[in-house]
Amino acid sequence: MPATLILLRHGQSAWNLENRFTGWIDVDLSDAGREEATKAGQLLKAEGLQFDQCFTSVLKRAIRTLWISLDQLDQMWLPVTRAWQLNERHYGALQGLNKAETVERHGEAQVKQWRRGFAVQPPPLDTNDAMHPRFDRRYASIPPASLPATESLADCIARAWPYYQQNIEPLLKAGKSVLVAAHGNSLRGLVKQLDGLSEEEVIELNIPTGIPLAYRFDDSMKIVSKGYLGDPEAAKAAAEAVARQTQGKKG
Repeated sequence: MPATLILLRHGQSAWNLENRFTGWIDVDLSDAGREEATKAGQLLKAEGLQFDQCFTSVLKRAIRTLWISLDQLDQMWLPVTRAWQLNERHYGALQGLNKAETVERHGEAQVKQWRRGFAVQPPPLDTNDAMHPRFDRRYASIPPASLPATESLADCIARAWPYYQQNIEPLLKAGKSVLVAAHGNSLRGLVKQLDGLSEEEVIELNIPTGIPLAYRFDDSMKIVSKGYLGDPEAAKAAAEAVARQTQGKKG
């Protein structure tokens, strides 16, 4: 069997539903997000996938998505590694703000740069802000200077990709099947590197919530197939919905 990597963006979160920038804020899944995670597990089960190792971030929306999916697979016994390096991109002072309202305040071009620009960082959190990760004990073992107050996509890739190379890629090279439940931007970063996308191409890349993206590799780690599981039109529509998040004010 070829090595298989599944990248799964967490299901809709409560703040996805409210169209707010979430970043490192530990928001849980919405009811719709739990249903998406259930369907993701069903898609994985329909493929007959048997995993060897799972990875997720330290944020509950990704962890719970993984739990629900593994429950559907009846593989909840699998080893799981939680890594802050797979966290969502840190959105700095934008965290908690409504995306469409932020567009109205700052303009679509500026918000697209903050949200999608490869090397553009949003305004940072003050180091004394209660939302700064240095006040969260899950990051207590990390030097405060290494914790972000804001991140660009490039910054997110700079932590997620080395983690992938050091911890996930060796398992794939050994022929293992790996499930990674993470976030829109940490997964965009991995896809950029895996697919060799340019900085311009990754700006337009949208990853839908709750739809498994499957990579299969040969013995030389060449990608032999890639695609979303299930209905391709549903995956396309879901990705387009992600792209529209800054368009119009939510009612």
